[in-house]
Amino acid sequence: MTATVSRNAGATVTATPATPLNYVWAAARISLGWIFLWAFLDKTFGWGFATPAERAWINGGSPTTGFLKGTGENALGGFFSGLAGQVWVDWLFMAGLLGIGAALILGIGTRVAAATGGLLLVLMWAAELPLANNPFMDDHIVYAIVLVGLALANAGETLGLGKYVRQPYLK
Repeated sequence: MTATVSRNAGATVTATPATPLNYVWAAARISLGWIFLWAFLDKTFGWGFATPAERAWINGGSPTTGFLKGTGENALGGFFSGLAGQVWVDWLFMAGLLGIGAALILGIGTRVAAATGGLLLVLMWAAELPLANNPFMDDHIVYAIVLVGLALANAGETLGLGKYVRQPYLK
């Protein structure tokens, strides 16, 4: 079933209903968005999951120190541990977590969020090299691959605001 909508200047736009696959991609988008947003919230407020309250960002803790300081013995550890705790790195990391998470959950800027999220995940993967449990594959790479799929599937248009922000009346 399709719907045809007439626009001025003779343009015609055909909208097709979402398929079950579209909903799977939307669920993956929202789920990954929540992973990024939750990391931001827990590191900011120290709700005791990965970040205890005394190390929360609002209590003076550094959101990058714990992860990056632990990379010192790894292949690229010298580079990454040198970034740990720097104010500009903390702000960039936290802005990335918040922006990527919010964009994915809302379904807006999905391609930009997928690209920046993929970059962040690949950098986190590189910081852990060599991996403890697998020669090259871990959750960071799997999530990055899913982000590529989200971008290619226009996943922001199902259960998201992506289809609305592309409308001509918003431009």
